[in-house]
Amino acid sequence: MSKTKFYLAALILVTGISSFGASIDHIQNYTPEYGANPAQQGAINRNTSVYFNPAGLMRLEDGTYLRAGIQYAYGKETMTYKGKEYSADLGAPVPNLALYTKNKERTWFWTFGGLGGGGDLKYDDGVAGIGVLEDVINMDLGIAKVRAKDLGSSAEGSNMYIQSTLGRAWDINDKVSVSLAGRVVRGSRLLKGHLNAELNATVFGKENSLPIEAEIDSERTAWGFGGQFGLNYAATERLNIGMRYDTTVRMNFKADADEKKASLLGKELGFSDFFPEYADGRKVRRDLPALLALGASYKMTDSWTTFVGGNYYFNESAKIDKKANPNHDIEYDNGWEVSLGSEYWLNKKWAWMIGANYSDTGAHKDTFSDVEYALDSFMAGTGVKYRPDESMEWIVSYNHYWYDSAKGNFTEKYPGKALENQNYKKKISSVGLGFTKKI
Repeated sequence: MSKTKFYLAALILVTGISSFGASIDHIQNYTPEYGANPAQQGAINRNTSVYFNPAGLMRLEDGTYLRAGIQYAYGKETMTYKGKEYSADLGAPVPNLALYTKNKERTWFWTFGGLGGGGDLKYDDGVAGIGVLEDVINMDLGIAKVRAKDLGSSAEGSNMYIQSTLGRAWDINDKVSVSLAGRVVRGSRLLKGHLNAELNATVFGKENSLPIEAEIDSERTAWGFGGQFGLNYAATERLNIGMRYDTTVRMNFKADADEKKASLLGKELGFSDFFPEYADGRKVRRDLPALLALGASYKMTDSWTTFVGGNYYFNESAKIDKKANPNHDIEYDNGWEVSLGSEYWLNKKWAWMIGANYSDTGAHKDTFSDVEYALDSFMAGTGVKYRPDESMEWIVSYNHYWYDSAKGNFTEKYPGKALENQNYKKKISSVGLGFTKKI
């Protein structure tokens, strides 16, 4: 890479994209109840089985059910370089809707809502790539001094996937039931960046200034299709085991972009030279990986049920922007998460829920950049259920994610420079409200 291109590379790393949850793109917090108790893989209930254990719908009472809910995620994502903090606030609504009808022979079910990504992030004061610019460019060559100055760069990014799933469940016998469904997914990844900087060179006491300005407004969109298979085993009257497999959803994103490049020493360079997947007309695969979910619920008493569950993400077999960028090839390991939960009915109308989740995303520091950083996390949540009558339930939930902080790779990526590795942090919470009505 030429020095000119290297300098601009440091300048234009100025965007952030959020993922609300515990994986890279694929999220599992579909419903408000998950926020209170994330171990839903083996649950049998009218609020969450349609999402997390659809084969278990055959264990519900006959009838038609409508459920709806919304979660609001909020928090902050932060990059730090040499003590300076670059941060963006997150605020994102996550709606969900489901309709299902069950009789003795079969259950038909439909769900709609978020499947991946998170909300919009805007870094008003640039990001860590702007901070490293000074150390990369600022040089004292004896007869010449070169200095860089940011004049007000900003960036904005978002990452959202919406799904609609239609399927059917049926009994194999009085203990085993299965489900089969098809899914359509719409993905959108937005990048807006504005670079406003200046290079100042002092030679023999004479100052010269070179303005550098670049912009991009790019949206990558794709449609994808996948399948879902579920299995439920009602081992005893108290113990239930659920399994679900979601296939890989192939997503071939195409970018639609307006871009203004910077003219620097006779070269036209811009955001798309370093994030080519956002160049106008560029097509790049970024799949949602396959997922295996397994869990169990056990009724300790008639009032108290405990839950355990886990998810495994097959990231390595999915194409996630692989070979999209020759300067930053992305390779993820497989990811996993485990959850525990509890639900206790205080009386016939009120129940208290609590749960926790730990996630290893499969992302390592070579995948981190100012574009995205999927950090491992621990989540704890709680909430209440209110059942005014036998036909309706309301849920209110709250959870908080504690993300591990992680170092980037500035020193490894650009050896021989007086740099430090950037540090990435997140803190995200959500509140949820939902209801289920038997109609």
